[in-house]
Parts: sequence; structure tokens; C-alpha cells
Amino acid sequence: MFEVSPGGRRWPEPLKPGSVVAVIAPAGPLRAERLQRGVDLLRAWDLEPRLGPNTSTVHDQLDYLSAGDKERAEELTAAWCDPEVAAVWAGRGGYGAQRMIDLIDFDALREAGPKHFLGFSDITALHARIGRELDQVTLHSPAVAAAVAQLDDLPSVDQLRRMIFDRPGPGTELATGTTLVPGTGSGLLIGGNLSLVASGIGVDPAPDRPSILFLEDVDEEGYRVDRMLTHLARSGWLASVVGVVIGQFTETDHEDQLLRVFTDRLGGLGVPVITGVEAGHAARNLTLPLGAEVTLTAAPDGASLTL
Repeated sequence: MFEVSPGGRRWPEPLKPGSVVAVIAPAGPLRAERLQRGVDLLRAWDLEPRLGPNTSTVHDQLDYLSAGDKERAEELTAAWCDPEVAAVWAGRGGYGAQRMIDLIDFDALREAGPKHFLGFSDITALHARIGRELDQVTLHSPAVAAAVAQLDDLPSVDQLRRMIFDRPGPGTELATGTTLVPGTGSGLLIGGNLSLVASGIGVDPAPDRPSILFLEDVDEEGYRVDRMLTHLARSGWLASVVGVVIGQFTETDHEDQLLRVFTDRLGGLGVPVITGVEAGHAARNLTLPLGAEVTLTAAPDGASLTL
């Protein structure tokens, strides 16, 4: 019923015309106009979006949350356990996923089985936990209520469609980049937003198998990125990492400094490192299958990430 890439986690079944997509708000509140743009796109793809109860609410005391922790956990659990739902898609990130994650009924999710799960940014925490608990691939992708530019970017939309409607085969190119440290490595694709990965140390287990680590972030200065990467290294979290993929670090005036930080903090790991991958907080946000077995090839004349 479900396919497994060699060495990777299970892929949920591809969507098809008429598939039901549950749209939820597990972190911050959604902007109505952006949500409508995403809903219109899903309908244009002949999918049936169903909006969760928190997609139109704001917490009455903490306006950076869509709803209380219990309500957001219940929304995700109910959507996943609905037998008509084929995919669960986070409306946006923001902040709040880590607050509610331990309230999710993962026994119920496991019983319901793998479904496509999509989102990025703060949703990194949910990707890690859902992927681990259900042993399945999840998709680091634009959010339904993301910046309109991401949903208007043709390469972003094309890759997103391929990931949900097809089962990409071995050799599929996911992204290209620039080599920082040459080499090759193969492993489970993990990671997402650096701030969420770093703040999960001590709570989430470190990778226990060869892994390719993808990292992106927004509005971070060099010293803060340095601190988070140092924390990952000192904790032993990087021990099983066999390659690093640096996505977009946006809304910063310190691009050159960040590149020096990546070289300083990651260059001595003895694994290939690439930068400039078009995934993260920018108009182009290529969908990446977290939990899939991938190969990172970093050569002097170019770099690629493939299934």
C-alpha cells in the first residue's frame, strides 16, 4: 500500500483528483486573504480543501497563536484521523507548534496511518515528530496561507505538485546548490528551520542513522546562527550527519558573514556541505521530502540533492 525508498521512510499514497486536504493552523493565526489564495490553488488542482476550526481564529490572550494548545492539537489529531482526509497541510508556521506537540494523540495517528503532511518554518517540529512516530516521509513545502509569491513561483508549484500527485523515483533531482565542502553522502533527509532544530535538542532525539541535514532560517544574524550550530555540535547531535544542505537564510544583511559562519562551523565535520538551495523563507521554496533517502553530491563545478 505504501512505498518505501531504499533506506528511507514510508511515502504516503499520492493524491488524486478529488482528494480531501485538511488545512489546519497548528501554530500562528492565518491571514484570510492568503488562506483564500491557497484554497483557490488547491481547488484549481481538483483537490477538496477542508478548513479546520482554528484557521479563522486568534487566541484571545496570545495573538501570535491561532488558538490554545489543546485546541490546536485536537485540530491536527481530528484532521489526521478523518478517514476521508488524504493530506494534512499547515496553513502557516509562525510560532506555537512546540507548545502543542505533546498533546497530539500519536497512537490515533499511527492507527490512521501515513498521510501527506506539509508545511515549513515552525512546522519543522511537527515534521520531526510525525516522521519519527509514523515512520513516514513528510513534505517541507510552502504553506497553504504562505506568502502569495511562493504560490505564484512556477518551479516551487511544479515541484510541490510532483511530490503530492506522483511518487518521485530514484535519481529525481530535488535541488541544486553551490559547493562549500566537496564530497558525497547518502542518508535520511532531516531538518528544516535551524531555530526549531536547535531548540529541540534535549527533547527530540538526535539522528541515529546516516542523515543529510537541511537547514534554513529567516531574520537571523551571524552570531545567532553560530550559536545554534555550535549547540548542535556540542550536543553530539551532528554525529550521524553525513552531509549538510544549506537552504535560504533570508531577511538578513549579513549574507557574507553567514557564509563564513557556515564554513567555520560546518567545514570541519568531514562531510559535504552545500549552500544556496532554494528552499525556505523566500519566493522560491522547493518542496523537500523529509524522511526520504537522498544523495548529496558536492563537486567543484556544482552540487545537487537527489533521491
